[in-house]
Amino acid sequence: MPGERLVVVGASLAGLRAVEAARRAGYDGEITLVGAEEHLPYDRPPLSKEFLTGEVEPNYFRDEESLRTELEVDLRLGTAASELRPAERTVVTGGVELAYTGLVIATGARARELPGTPALDGVYTLRELDDARRIRAALGPGVRAVVVGAGFIGSEIASSARAAGAEVTVLEAAPVPLAGAVGEQMGAACAGLHERNGTDVRCRATVAAIEGAGAVESVVLDDGTRLPADVVIVGIGAVPETRWLEGSGVILDDGVVCDETLNAGFPGVYAAGDLARWPNPLFGETMRLEHWTTAAEQGGLAARNAIHPEQARPCATVPYFWSDWYGSRIQFVGVPTADEVRVVAGDVASDSFLALYRRGDHVSGALGLNQRRPVMKLRALIGKHGTWQDALDVAAAG
Repeated sequence: MPGERLVVVGASLAGLRAVEAARRAGYDGEITLVGAEEHLPYDRPPLSKEFLTGEVEPNYFRDEESLRTELEVDLRLGTAASELRPAERTVVTGGVELAYTGLVIATGARARELPGTPALDGVYTLRELDDARRIRAALGPGVRAVVVGAGFIGSEIASSARAAGAEVTVLEAAPVPLAGAVGEQMGAACAGLHERNGTDVRCRATVAAIEGAGAVESVVLDDGTRLPADVVIVGIGAVPETRWLEGSGVILDDGVVCDETLNAGFPGVYAAGDLARWPNPLFGETMRLEHWTTAAEQGGLAARNAIHPEQARPCATVPYFWSDWYGSRIQFVGVPTADEVRVVAGDVASDSFLALYRRGDHVSGALGLNQRRPVMKLRALIGKHGTWQDALDVAAAG
């Protein structure tokens, strides 16, 4: 309708899917896509994987002509949003006020910094394409790389660094890697991939200092151990990028607090992707997910709800993520909190196994190492509140 404008803040996967979904839904109003980076929307998962090893170059989802002509987008890249004024229905970016009738907040997250890290050459975090370019240039045969954090991003970086010929040490403060993501039992099983591929993983290892004269030379642990380092990559998680929303009235609590439809508390304002914190009705839990699949799903849903709020639908999704290490694929669906975790196929000491997570009489999650087909079948089953026996049958069928 004349005078309508959908503003999408964040030229991310979620932001792009919001734009595409609005057009597919027949929206013929103006669409403005605002992005802090100068790059067109691109695929982030390869940045810690094939891009670091030089196997692929950036994968841009669409070229500029497609965005401007096919989707008829007012594209504003290299300019970050600085303020939201929901009472006036405006977003401020680059000193310009953008009026909206619908708004999708998709500014994602930024890399978490290691407190007290000095400004030394050779110390990196990884979140954006330019970060990945710098890290890729720094890696190579014989380079001594220390990765801080044994979560999925840190582990992918370690795997890529090994593929580039670097000598890699991974430092993890927790007793077991990935315990929050997949539980302690399966976290230890996944960590076995590092050991089998020559990566030194040290748990209960806390960084006391990163030292060097201009460029990094060593990492000092709290027990006094000094690790020589040519490159240090900090991968200790991400922080929702909500700083521009402070003072707006939007409730911020480890992300943007939303209702089941991803509404952020004001008419026409919805959030999607890494910063959306919402009650997932499938599990009866409040979640914030930093997953590619969730970002894509939420971006589309948030846009449809923003342009047709009277038809707003809840975001009911089964969490799904994957991670590629050393030529193997780890996949997880559902949630990791469970009454029982059972390995039902393969062996955790090998490079292929499948584990199921049980809550009461129902399956709540599944973890597979090189088990692509059954994991995706189990995602569908979890979405239907499948029973434990149903899950065992799916696993047995392969």
